[in-house]
Order: sequence, then C-alpha cells, then structure tokens
Amino acid sequence: MTAAHADDRPPSYRYVWALAWPIILSNLSIPLVGAVDTAVMGHMSGAAYIGAVAIGSSLFSVLFWTFGFLRMGTTGFVAQSYGAGQGDNVRVAIARALLLALALALLMLALQWPVAYVAFTIIEASESVKAFARAYFDIRIWSAPATFANYALLGALIGLQRTRALLVHQLVLNGTNVGLDLLFVPVLGMGIEGVALASVIAEFTAVGLGLWLVLHALHKLPTAGRRPALLAGDGLRALITVNGNILLRTLCLVGSFFWFTASGGRIGEIELAANAVLLQFFFFLAYGLDGFAHAAEGLAGAAWGRRSHRHFTASLRTTTVSAVAVAGLFSVTYAGLGPLFIGWLTDLDTVRQAASTYLPWMILIPLVAVWSFQLDGIFIGTTRTVEMRNAMLVSTALFLAATALLVPLLANHGLWLAMTVFLAVRALTLLYYMPRLYRHLGDSRTAADAG
Repeated sequence: MTAAHADDRPPSYRYVWALAWPIILSNLSIPLVGAVDTAVMGHMSGAAYIGAVAIGSSLFSVLFWTFGFLRMGTTGFVAQSYGAGQGDNVRVAIARALLLALALALLMLALQWPVAYVAFTIIEASESVKAFARAYFDIRIWSAPATFANYALLGALIGLQRTRALLVHQLVLNGTNVGLDLLFVPVLGMGIEGVALASVIAEFTAVGLGLWLVLHALHKLPTAGRRPALLAGDGLRALITVNGNILLRTLCLVGSFFWFTASGGRIGEIELAANAVLLQFFFFLAYGLDGFAHAAEGLAGAAWGRRSHRHFTASLRTTTVSAVAVAGLFSVTYAGLGPLFIGWLTDLDTVRQAASTYLPWMILIPLVAVWSFQLDGIFIGTTRTVEMRNAMLVSTALFLAATALLVPLLANHGLWLAMTVFLAVRALTLLYYMPRLYRHLGDSRTAADAG
C-alpha cells in the first residue's frame, strides 16, 4: 500500500500533488504528439494537410476513445479493490480488462472497411482533405490491439496510484511517437502516412513496457490464495454494466468533438485548420487538468472501497482546489502566449490570423472545463456510471441544439460558444448527482473515519 494508506490519513494537498504531477507530465506529452502531427503537416504545402490530420485524429478519437471505458472502468474497479486491501480482486480486474481489450481490438480490425466507408461518407471536407485522411486511417487502424491494451494498463496504474510508473509509460509511448514523426516526415518525406505509422509503432512499443510496470506493481499486493474466477458471473455482469454506461457516455463525448471538427469543416477549410490548431490548446488543457481528475479517480475510488466518508470528502476537496488553480494558470498562459503558440503550430498566415481571432475562447474555456473534468474523475472512481451516462446524454443533446442555433448566427464563433455551453452543462448535470453519491456512501463511520 502507499504511504497514505499505511498511516490511514486522508489525502493531503502534498499527497495529491505527488500523485498528480507525474500524470500531468505524462498527459501533457499526449497532446504534444498531436501538436507535432499538426506542425509537421502545417509546414507542408497547403492547409489540406492540417485539415486531414484534424479529420484523421478526430476520427480515431471517435473510434478508439469510444473504448476508453477500458481505461476508466479498470481504474474504478482496481481503485476500489485496492482501497479495500483486496489484492486478488485487483489482479482479476486487470486480467478481465486486458481480455476484453484484445477481443474488442480484433473486432475493430475485422470491421475496419465498413467503418471507413461510413466515416468518410459522413465527413464533409474537400476531396484532397478526405484523400489524405483516408491514407492516415488505413495505417493507423492497425494500432488497435496495442492502443486498447494500453488503455487497460493505464487504468490499472491509476487505480493502484502508481503515477510515476504511468509517467514512464507515457513518456516512452509519446516520445517514440514524436521521434518517429520527425524521422518519417521531414527526414524521409513519408507525408501523412509517416504520421500514422509513427503512432502504430509507438503503441506496440508501449505495451511491453506497460505489462512489466503493472506486473511489478501487482507483485507487491497481498494475496489470499483464493483468487476470484476470471469469468465469474457477478464480476462479468458488473464489468458489462459499468463499461456499457461508460461506453455510451464516451460515444457522446467523442462524438461531440467529432461534430465540432466536422462543423468547422462545413464552415470552411481555413476555419477547420484554425480550429485544429486551437484544439491542440484544448488538448494540452485537458490532459493537464486530467492529472487531478485521475488523482480523484484513484483517491475517491479507494475511499469508496473502504467506505470512508472522511477520506472521500478530503479527496474531493484537495484534488478540486488544486485543479482550479492550475486551470487559472492555463487561462493566463493562453492569454499571454497564445499568439506565439499559434505561430509554432503553423506558418500559414491565413490560418494564423483565423486562430488568433478565435483564441479568446481558449482563454475562457479552462475556467469552465475544470469542473466537469473533476466531477468525471469522482464518478469514474466510484463507478457511478449510470449518473455519468445520464449527465452526458443531456449535455450532448444541448450541445447539438446549441450548434444548430448558434452556428448559422455566429459562424465559427457560434461553434466555440456551443462548445463552451457543452462543457458548462457537463459540470452542472454531474453536480446535480453529487448528493446521491453521499447518500450511497452513507454517514456510517468506518475505522478510517474514527481514526
């Protein structure tokens, strides 16, 4: 167990930061890959390359992060078993997640051609953008087995509060991706195919490392000698229920971002490229704030597993206060250095000017988004996925209504306003369910609460 568990104290701000900073560093390396993808394409001839990367990346956000429940569901189950001191349940939860990851990846590969046909029929963009994006798709799809396995492994590390191991995993994954990007495109002249191939190789490289890190962590957990059956009915039902709800929630989330990108493409190629640049700002923000959201997942889940009201409340307070402070720092940074960052991502004057026009939205969004990120972490850690599903359904419906109303009136400004509304509604709908969490946890005092 961690030091925080050994002396049975609720998590302090110091402990939260100790958990969060490796996650923040590792997460910030993820949008760095997207930024490098955009940058290497942004220095080629024409905005179509940037648009193709935006379309291709958004498409795989829909396809792959649809299965993000492999990460989130694993974190919840592992964190709760870890908090309760049930090492054998932790091992079984991870094994089930990896088995499910392999099965879903094989299904994805089997369905890649009809999936591509439907996706590129729906996408509205110029023929050159679609041609480049299809070339990206045909290569990137083969990373599915490794990507899904890495989701489960990351979920396990977060649930076990092994965030420094997570940092090592992500730095190897994303560092390999960036290095191969720079080798394949500027040096070898492979174009968008090189960007896709870099992602495939990096994902498979990270799987071996992730397995070793997780096995090393599991070796330290206690065992009772009677491990639950891998395919036990109760465990599988809980796995299917929790992951099914997260799947619906994630479909709505990634679908909303895909709709955002596609709507930008309908407005114009320059707006599509400008939004792709600014979305890199959002991804840096998201992965930075997720450091505290992931800390909330592990800490709230552990407190939930041990039935400790005191630990649960302390987890909410320390992670959220820290996250709000970092969100304010993002807003200040984007206000002061935003134009410089835009210049790093593209040297196309028309795209730079358009991105600068819409930059104020990215100054506001951190202060709006932080609340939904933190609440997501709390609900994931406690596996209260029915509430997450319902909140996201409402938020997505209002986002689609907002785009239908605001884009005809305000064009791309209306699109960014609709996104801001979406983030705010996500927080409000989850906040509505918070009293239910406390009622379920109850006010009974465990040994931890009495300490």
